Amino acid sequence: MGDRDDPGTIGRRVQRLRVERGLTQRQLAEPVYTPAYISTLESGRVRPSDDALRHLAGRLGVAFDELATGGSARRVTELRLRLTEAQRVFAVGETEAAAEQYAELLVEAETQGLAGEQAAALLGLGECALETGELGAGRQYFERAEACLAEAPLPARVPALRGRAVAHYLAGELRYAVYLLESTLDELNRGGLHDPDALLLLYASAIGPYMDMGAHARAAQAAEFALALAPQSGDPALVARMHRSVARTLVAEGRLAEADASLAKAAELYRGLQIRTELANCHWMRGYVYAQDGQLERAEGELREALGMLSAKRAALYSSQVAVELADVLHRRGRSDEAAALLRGVLDDLSSERGAVHSAAAHRLLGIIAEDAHRTEDAEEHYVRALSLLERAGAAGDLADLCRLLGDLLRRTGRVEAALDAYRTGLGHRTAPGTTTLGPAPAQPPL
Repeated sequence: MGDRDDPGTIGRRVQRLRVERGLTQRQLAEPVYTPAYISTLESGRVRPSDDALRHLAGRLGVAFDELATGGSARRVTELRLRLTEAQRVFAVGETEAAAEQYAELLVEAETQGLAGEQAAALLGLGECALETGELGAGRQYFERAEACLAEAPLPARVPALRGRAVAHYLAGELRYAVYLLESTLDELNRGGLHDPDALLLLYASAIGPYMDMGAHARAAQAAEFALALAPQSGDPALVARMHRSVARTLVAEGRLAEADASLAKAAELYRGLQIRTELANCHWMRGYVYAQDGQLERAEGELREALGMLSAKRAALYSSQVAVELADVLHRRGRSDEAAALLRGVLDDLSSERGAVHSAAAHRLLGIIAEDAHRTEDAEEHYVRALSLLERAGAAGDLADLCRLLGDLLRRTGRVEAALDAYRTGLGHRTAPGTTTLGPAPAQPPL
């Protein structure tokens, strides 16, 4: 007891840590104490017991010693500074170096019993794993981060939940990814936890899965909410990510000029922040916009720029996905042999568990190229493989288009009944455009 700081110093320390973590006095107190007790403690009018300090230390994610004496405060500050440096290293594209730093910091945070810093290191490791395509490892890191933050308010857990959803999305598990995002949104909105950054992160992350599922109405609604929340966000990187995601819905609606303008805003923000991966993704999406608008030369240039940036960073999964879209542009420009060679070179990096939607797109395009060359059996094989991948992923819009291609091929080769089955399957995936099988869309946030 004699080594402990005076009540006033402890009170100020508790208040500072509480405010830094965005907690109210009620959130810090529950379920053992009352907000009035926390107010009295922060004002220095009461000397907290060991039990009270242990409770507060657990809620604040710090060691008992730091709260009671401030003795470990310097080590904690240094650890947080190094976490920030690891985030910067990751942001400029040095993924392997960032992962090494995060791993070292995780060990130190565990040794000091700092739950918040453990979670930050695990989140960093999860993002690095997504970047390099190690989706299983990424999911595990995000799950561990959630466990570290189990006692924290839901907005603090959102980055880990979102990371887990993205890992499932990239693995082709679209419905489960949407379930994670939508259920978290509902819980935030029902609980009155209207944190703009958390909501913006979730709505922006839902756009991609919605689009791949053919749920364009929900994607447009998520984009509308994200755009409305953007002015309330204090995170420019998050706003830039939102602009990139929103562009997908604008493309689907044929609003190509607006999509291009949204991507230009994102690129400007990322360039200033030196976040090369997201900047590469902006080039990727701009290439997609130009391709949809028929500007194939400009599309090829943007996609090659994105591919070069991502390949340099050894982001294997993202590189493979960009390569599939570049191959489509090359095919449309009459360079089918070059497109086929590019596709065959990346198929090993894609599978039903890792980039299923783009793996299906690669097989679909290889099927079209084979059909153009009158290699009917090869074309059918590629279409069937693509169909299997899309059915597993639940990508309804792409499934309908693929069923049409397969049906046309079967009809031209005289297999009318099989063609009719393929067409019926495609129509089944078009029966409810703009919806998912997950029930009502999440509630609208207060805007």
